[in-house]
Amino acid sequence: MRKKTAYIGCLGMIGIISTEFGVIGVLPQIADHYQVTIDKAGVLLSAFALVIALTGPFMTLLASGFDRKKVMLTAIAIFLITGIVSSFGPPFWLLLTVRILPAFLQPVYISTAIAAAVASGDKKHEHQLMGIVLGGIAIAMVTTVPLATYLAGIFNWKASFMVQTVVSAMAVFGIMKMLPPMPVTARKSYGSQLQILKQSSFLISTAMNFFMIAAWFSTYSYFADYLGKVKHMDEKMISYMLFLFGVTGIVSNWISGKMLSKSVSKTTAVFLSGTIFVPFALQYSGGNTWMTILVIAIWGFLYAPCFLNASAYMISAAPNALEFANSLATSFGNLGVSVGTIVSGWFIATSGIATPPWVGMCFGILSLLMIGLRTFLENKRGPVKCYS
Repeated sequence: MRKKTAYIGCLGMIGIISTEFGVIGVLPQIADHYQVTIDKAGVLLSAFALVIALTGPFMTLLASGFDRKKVMLTAIAIFLITGIVSSFGPPFWLLLTVRILPAFLQPVYISTAIAAAVASGDKKHEHQLMGIVLGGIAIAMVTTVPLATYLAGIFNWKASFMVQTVVSAMAVFGIMKMLPPMPVTARKSYGSQLQILKQSSFLISTAMNFFMIAAWFSTYSYFADYLGKVKHMDEKMISYMLFLFGVTGIVSNWISGKMLSKSVSKTTAVFLSGTIFVPFALQYSGGNTWMTILVIAIWGFLYAPCFLNASAYMISAAPNALEFANSLATSFGNLGVSVGTIVSGWFIATSGIATPPWVGMCFGILSLLMIGLRTFLENKRGPVKCYS
């Protein structure tokens, strides 16, 4: 199993996640700076995700015939430009605009990086290679995301975008110098890839992905504001919690990669059960700081593999259209990010900051129902061909 390509893909993933989710820890500061409400500041996250959801599959189909190295390099270069402009603290409309631009190529990068990594190894290591690439999400959670929040507490929110700029620059250098050209030798027709949209198992898997990501991001999008106002933590403590959240996530990504090789559906359901456990645990931890810290550690462990599990679950229903299935997983996952953030923001505006975990639980239950429905249908008529 050759892992070099997977690790380079992981580096780029860290740059992407630093840009997309690095803003989560500084949303309260951004809201104060621009004199907007926290739910309106949340548009910086939800709009990014919505663009991915609406354009991801089309952009991935268009890019499917190009050299994978060039595609990855172009995508990360745009993330770099976004970080540079954002770090100057432009007007809110411009900040929103430059954050939206790289969103068009985010799913292209992810699906291309995963396809390149999987192509570099053998079939039995597919999920482990995917885990390495998507492990960049958890690594960003433990390094750049909390670091951005920590520096914002010392300086100001603009410092968080400087962190994103540095990471994106490193990713550009890594892809440029360490990856060989990767031309696509056997391009699949658009029609053959679109066939997966006729499969009921794949459509149910898509719904599961959407509900699962919406469940987690209903709460995670407002992580800093929730911990600050409900658990009464300061910015420094919140950055430590983000760090803890990421540490447990790195471990769980590795464990999930191993578990997926044995059962995709059971692994997905096990980690998804956290969307039901976490709201009750946060509620009953009350003002006990140590109990809250323990809950956050478990929360991070159960949350972190959600993108890996979602991709694996959808690919298992469409094994012959890996890149397109991956792009749809990314798009509908980001639609989940957008909807979860918007719906939770509405509940915050109407009922208070303590509501997001319960919103997440409702989405989580819907997601578990989708897993049950697909399992029922496959037991009735037989599993998807090549399903693993």
